[in-house]
Amino acid sequence: MQQALLRGAVDDTIEAVSTDVRSPFDTAAEHVCAADAIILFTPENLGYMSGALKDFFDRIYYPCLEHTQGKPYALLVRAGHDGTGTCRGVTSITTGLRWREIRPPTVCRGDFSSDFIENARELGLIVAASLDNGLI
Repeated sequence: MQQALLRGAVDDTIEAVSTDVRSPFDTAAEHVCAADAIILFTPENLGYMSGALKDFFDRIYYPCLEHTQGKPYALLVRAGHDGTGTCRGVTSITTGLRWREIRPPTVCRGDFSSDFIENARELGLIVAASLDNGLI
């Protein structure tokens, strides 16, 4: 799904957007501040975001708090159940950061389906095209 997300973001129709794919563990506040938009991608673990994404938020929250208000972001969740707790947890943190949700979370629920790949690619394309066209 991560590769599909990237394929969408670097689609041939996108002209002026560069992408940077990072593990949550390898992402620092400086990366967040430099980004024009962010796509967060996490599995649902025990009804919540992954520990890696929580660690990311724990490390960048205060350094980014006053510097990233209004940051556009999107969320992709691979949920084994319904994804509600994961979305609620991420939304709670991003609301505190005062980030701006680009669109409702993309939640891929249940047993893996090939539709999940297309959903991820489409999300990458939507965010990149929105940046490319000055919509966000």
